[in-house]
Amino acid sequence: MATSSQNSNFNRKKFEAQLHNSANEVERTLDRLLKKVSGPEGRLMEAVRYASLGGGKRIRPFLTLHTAALFNVDAAQAARVAAAIEMVHCYSLVHDDLPSMDDDDLRRGQPTCHIKFDDATAILAGDALLARAFEVLSNEQTHQDAAVRIELVEALAKAAGPQGMVGGQMLDLVAHQHNLDMSEVARLQRMKTGALIDVACMAGGILGKATEHARHMLHGYARDLGLAFQITDDLLDVEGNAETVGKQTGKDAGQGKATFVSLLGVDAAREQARLLSGQAQEHLAMFEKKGEPLRDLAHFVVERLS
Repeated sequence: MATSSQNSNFNRKKFEAQLHNSANEVERTLDRLLKKVSGPEGRLMEAVRYASLGGGKRIRPFLTLHTAALFNVDAAQAARVAAAIEMVHCYSLVHDDLPSMDDDDLRRGQPTCHIKFDDATAILAGDALLARAFEVLSNEQTHQDAAVRIELVEALAKAAGPQGMVGGQMLDLVAHQHNLDMSEVARLQRMKTGALIDVACMAGGILGKATEHARHMLHGYARDLGLAFQITDDLLDVEGNAETVGKQTGKDAGQGKATFVSLLGVDAAREQARLLSGQAQEHLAMFEKKGEPLRDLAHFVVERLS
């Protein structure tokens, strides 16, 4: 039976400090992996760094760092994988913001990449981030076992590809042409948002050569967390403002898109997010105290304001 996400042990201030620390760790790793260059390609790397450094809560890297910690994975290796997954996430944001896609001019409270630079440079910056992510995963510094590196590459490729994030974005682009029901909206969001959250969780298990049972629990956690995260995003699109959220709000309703909020209503959607958060936390029981940061994240994602 699902439980509420309300956790008497949740300390928001303590958790936000953890989130900040993990964000700083991945920021340092990204800075090392995405070096400035001179010459004609310097503008490209400037755009790459603009799109990926200096912003965001870094929830996906947090997931990778803390699922890896469950299995005592080397922190530097976990940080490389977390950075690679964040590169793919940042690439997706750059492309999603383009005029031919979601046509947004604000991201994380700053001009989007194509506004700061231009459309062509933004496209190339996204391409560069995607390619660099797989270069990082395939490098021996990421893990000494080639089989682990191959599994990481395969998992991220599937999560980012036509059966995952990219496929979900395609469904989102045509969603306004169809009357999507709840199951179809959930499928769209599992692909567009949930797939990358899932691989961010599973990466820790892959690095740590976790048992099938442990991986199954992580997958269940990621599935429920991803949907709770997306429902909260839908709520913020309805109830938030651009200054707080850091991007334009009210777009889904303006485009007539079916969302969890439009189908359930605000109150029922909020309750569903909290139930999913509770379910996500239940999947972490086997990890006991070591799973606390991940339980706190499940609580945080449904209470956030941006």
